[in-house]
Amino acid sequence: MHAITSIFNRINLIQNMKIFITGIAGFLGSHLAEEFIKDGHEVSGNDNLLGGYLDNIPANVKFYEVDCRNLDKMSEVTRGIDVIYHCAAAPYEGLSVFSPTGIVDGIVTGTTVTLTAGIRNKIKRFIYCSSMARYGANRVPFTEDMVSAPEDPYGIAKVAGEDIVKLLCGVHGVEYVIAVPHNIIGPKQKYDDPFRNVASIMINLMLRGRQPIIYGDGLQKRCFSYVADDLYVLKKMATDNVSGEIFNIGPDEEFVTILDLAKIIAEEVGVSLAPEFYPDRTREVRLANCSADKIRKWFNYKTKWSLRDGIKEIVKYIKNRGPKNFEYHIDLEIINDKTPVTWSERKF
Repeated sequence: MHAITSIFNRINLIQNMKIFITGIAGFLGSHLAEEFIKDGHEVSGNDNLLGGYLDNIPANVKFYEVDCRNLDKMSEVTRGIDVIYHCAAAPYEGLSVFSPTGIVDGIVTGTTVTLTAGIRNKIKRFIYCSSMARYGANRVPFTEDMVSAPEDPYGIAKVAGEDIVKLLCGVHGVEYVIAVPHNIIGPKQKYDDPFRNVASIMINLMLRGRQPIIYGDGLQKRCFSYVADDLYVLKKMATDNVSGEIFNIGPDEEFVTILDLAKIIAEEVGVSLAPEFYPDRTREVRLANCSADKIRKWFNYKTKWSLRDGIKEIVKYIKNRGPKNFEYHIDLEIINDKTPVTWSERKF
């Protein structure tokens, strides 16, 4: 009888979910919200507007300008929710070496408070968006069974968040999934932020008649994932029988250098490339890409967007919205000879 009841509960959940998305004004959160609304679900979410744009939030979303670290408010706004997607973070990996306090607090406290609020309100499932930073300098491609070895405070905080999710969900009987999206790009990404989003930064610079800024020799390698390729998998995590699993989300086909990325952007913007080179950033991992084997097996994951096609969409988005001056909206907590001058002297 219990098994039959569980099946009916899951069918009802699939048909009529109440989804709460933290960081809903941000890049990933706003795209997820759009998708769930299209599918006919009730969507609400919160954001402190540090890393997103207010006009990212889709119509028909119940929005709360609330910080994830406020337990009373988060408990109030997550009442009646079935599934929480915790997309909010302080997603500043490189910056975390120089502004560790605010970034670690945003991730660890924000995750703990959001999950606590959800447990209070008897949510059914919690989807935690972790980061490729969990792998650090492991061999590539990174696989989900690797021991976490983060290289910076951001990655350490993300792993701490994972551990908190596993422990609290285990104790209190809440289903959870850990998603590891990596280097997602696309429209709605904050492009006037000097601390993150390398593709959007380069496009914004070039559209303003400037050259891209590259740290080191530009031969660091990454895989970039167009957001539309990842949403299907992320949505399925709300309903599929995958509780307790961890999934890398993103392609592993186009492993390119940052210099190659700059060349593609220059070609799509229509400018000659002459990058400005600056010293390597402290603790930056040289090679970072994730294996997609597990999500191919579990979700039949396939990419439809090439890196170049994704760049074309971002160029159109920034052109239409208008290139912007960069906003240094986060204070540097540590300024010394290791701090990138691009930040301390505001070179962007």
